[in-house]
Amino acid sequence: MAALAKGGRTNFLGFLLRLAARLPFLFIAGRLYGAEELGVFASALVVAELCAMLCSLGEKRGLAQRLSEREDADRCHLVFDGMLAALILSLIAAVFLWFVPQPLFPSGDYTWVDRLIVLSIPAYALTEIILAAQAYRFDIATTVRARAVVEPWTISILAGVLWFPLPDSGLSVAYLVSIYAGLLTAVIPFLKSYGLPKGWQPDLRGTVQLTTRALPLASADAIEWGTRRLDLFILGLFAAPQAVGIYYVAQQVASLPQKLKTSFEPILGPVITRNLKERNYAAIARQVCQVGFWITAAQAGIALALGIPGEGVMGLVGPTFVGGTAALAFLLSAEVVAATAVVSEAALIYVARVRNLTISVATIIFQGLLTVGAMMLVERLGLSDNYKAAAAAASLMVALGIASIVKSRVLAGILQEPINNWRWALIYAAIPAAFVGYGFTRMPEWAELAFGVPAILFVYGWVIWRFGFGPEDRVLFRRNLDTTPPQ
Repeated sequence: MAALAKGGRTNFLGFLLRLAARLPFLFIAGRLYGAEELGVFASALVVAELCAMLCSLGEKRGLAQRLSEREDADRCHLVFDGMLAALILSLIAAVFLWFVPQPLFPSGDYTWVDRLIVLSIPAYALTEIILAAQAYRFDIATTVRARAVVEPWTISILAGVLWFPLPDSGLSVAYLVSIYAGLLTAVIPFLKSYGLPKGWQPDLRGTVQLTTRALPLASADAIEWGTRRLDLFILGLFAAPQAVGIYYVAQQVASLPQKLKTSFEPILGPVITRNLKERNYAAIARQVCQVGFWITAAQAGIALALGIPGEGVMGLVGPTFVGGTAALAFLLSAEVVAATAVVSEAALIYVARVRNLTISVATIIFQGLLTVGAMMLVERLGLSDNYKAAAAAASLMVALGIASIVKSRVLAGILQEPINNWRWALIYAAIPAAFVGYGFTRMPEWAELAFGVPAILFVYGWVIWRFGFGPEDRVLFRRNLDTTPPQ
């Protein structure tokens, strides 16, 4: 629990840094490039990152288990085997998408510079594996530097600079540079920690075996990631690029609380794998419930703080984006209901990876059907694209809510321990925070954002701390904890 708390605190700092960098990027992208150009960029980003996730072979979470089965001398070779497999697959994917760019740009509106975004696929996949290797040794600071400082600030700064020479493709180039900057940031501490492989020879047969073994986990990772992007992809098929751009901004704001789950994900995997070796199922259930409550509590507070003044938050990016306020509200709610599924899956991928994959596949199919049905209903009613965006977000919320119920029940049956991260204190804290937030919506927009958001967080935080947090919860805020990373 101490290791979970320490890793969570470190990455929570990364969440705050990511928040500070994400908002300038959205402001620059919305004000300078506009909703239509942002929509083209978002569509390409969905496909490129999906390919990178598939090519990383599920090593973001599966690497911890494989490293725990090896002696220290073999771990460096094992990591490089995974990197080799990811590099080969990602280069194949990049070449294919370069010559067949239609999946990246369904609207057909792109330049040759935009197509360079395929070069991000190998760098993104390699970074995922390197950060997973560092997380195994409880080094979460590298993830924070790469993902929360270097990548978001690089894309924010370059997006502004490149608008002058590349007003049509600056976002794609800025993203590409930011991914390689993140890779460089991760490589340096990785080489210090693991070093270069001595006597390592590429094992093609072993690489094929790794790929086969990792397929269920890689698919689950891609599907879990895809549930947060399928709505954007389907919306791009039914709505104009401008609507996709507006939805992308709402999605980026809503994904800020989603990043809280990644505050614990890198450290939760190694902790679970160690308890699995000892068959300490009660400890796994306790850790899953504990972390689930931490994530739910934090996400609910941030959802209230960003959702109640939603029009003001979206309006910061530009007046055009205010139409995505309803979508923002549904997306924020989706992240809250998804918390149970996220922490349950963190254990299921080790104890029932095929069953977990089956549930994930069913979830994304259900979400896709629900989203397409919602799009067709909105079109039949003759409503605007903003309603399509809200319908896509609502479909995501329903699908993730059902997945949370199913995955927690399955995990509880396997561990023979209850899995539940719900506490009534969440309601006790949300009610007064909502009243305070509503009061600030009657004020000018600048005051609503400058004073309303902190006030909502303060009221919610005080109540949840006073009535919801017990002694085990408050370990999250203690710094004098002894955690010994594995060597």
